[in-house]
Amino acid sequence: MAVTRRSLLASSATVFSLVGAPPPAASTKDSVTLGFIGSGIRGKQLIDEFKAVPGARGIAVADLYDGCIERAKEQLDDKIQSSKDYRRILDNKDIDAVVIATPDHWHERITLDALAAGKHVYVEKPMTWSISEGPRIIAAAKASGKVLQVGSQAKTSALTAKAKELVAAGELGKVNMIRMGNHRNNAEGAWVYPIPPDASEKTIDWPKFLGKATKRPFDPKFFFRWRCWWDFSAGVAGDLFVHQLTQMHEVMGAKAPQSAVSQGGIFRWKDGRTVPDIMNSLLQYPEGFLVDVYVTQANSYAPRGILIMGDKATLQVEGNRLTLIPEPKENEAQFYGSANFPKRLRDEYLAKFANETRPERVAPKEIPVERGQTHNWHFIDSILNGKPSRENAEEGHYAAAAAHLCNIAYRKGTKATFDPVSSKVRA
Repeated sequence: MAVTRRSLLASSATVFSLVGAPPPAASTKDSVTLGFIGSGIRGKQLIDEFKAVPGARGIAVADLYDGCIERAKEQLDDKIQSSKDYRRILDNKDIDAVVIATPDHWHERITLDALAAGKHVYVEKPMTWSISEGPRIIAAAKASGKVLQVGSQAKTSALTAKAKELVAAGELGKVNMIRMGNHRNNAEGAWVYPIPPDASEKTIDWPKFLGKATKRPFDPKFFFRWRCWWDFSAGVAGDLFVHQLTQMHEVMGAKAPQSAVSQGGIFRWKDGRTVPDIMNSLLQYPEGFLVDVYVTQANSYAPRGILIMGDKATLQVEGNRLTLIPEPKENEAQFYGSANFPKRLRDEYLAKFANETRPERVAPKEIPVERGQTHNWHFIDSILNGKPSRENAEEGHYAAAAAHLCNIAYRKGTKATFDPVSSKVRA
């Protein structure tokens, strides 16, 4: 797994800059030791993903449930450091970086503590549980001189880079509308995950899980299905909107929305949750386009993906495919539009276009994209080679803020506006 900084540098094609902060100093080591804080479902995936990255080595794990620690040891090594207290991981001087995959309401505290302990940070999306947390993380990341990368994997994909290239080249013309959807229709897609049979206050640190949330008696459904409650998560917007918002921001070169309106509710999964299972938001961006984004956890028919609609063409970004759909070319002669003319005037009008031939519709074209490096690889590369983060705290804040703005508009039942300079919201 060992790899030199030179070999990583040679295989990287592009250098990106972090606004407002110099790049971190290159590491003097040839590998990065990782501590995983939170090893639940997403944490388990991240352990596997980082195991596949040359130069990354997991040596510690912290989780509040004994079963997740046991499984993490099965993935890494039974002899790794483990604890239910994440601060023990931060105290370990042998750990270079931490990977945070906890419930949303813990992201800020653990991120700030990790930066203060001198660790590089990879934090799962959404970076924040509330808009006000973003500026504090941005300031701490800049002051630390460490790499902070947010975990929205599509941001650094080769597919996203190609889509950005097509938009910048004017292939779509003026983009005016973007539609983004995510459909799912089963218990797993609605976060109604199975609860391990040994879940109890003996195997779970319940007080630590609650953290700053409202105190309540032990109930394992809150621990294993935490995305269903506002106390612990940012709902469908924080979990699912953010993926597409981050990718869309990168493709469009956009920073943040200026306003949002939302509608939604709990239509199917009436299991005590407080976050909606169907939500549709409309955001307006100062660059001059609207974004219609929605999630339903009660239907699986429509494809996931992003439709970027310009006056020349539409770009569909779905899975690992890019499809360019040109706008049909129209004749100048308007048969419908001239139907109200008297016959003599209509004949005269249409005679001007007598030589027009009906234009052929241009078929959709799939755009080939070569496979690139993974999001996790870029984090390790940034640390070893002193490169700026490929999804820094500012970018993570604005993507999360867009989702939070949708939530605020939904919960208040009004239009919400956002000032990216002050990060203030009016609703």
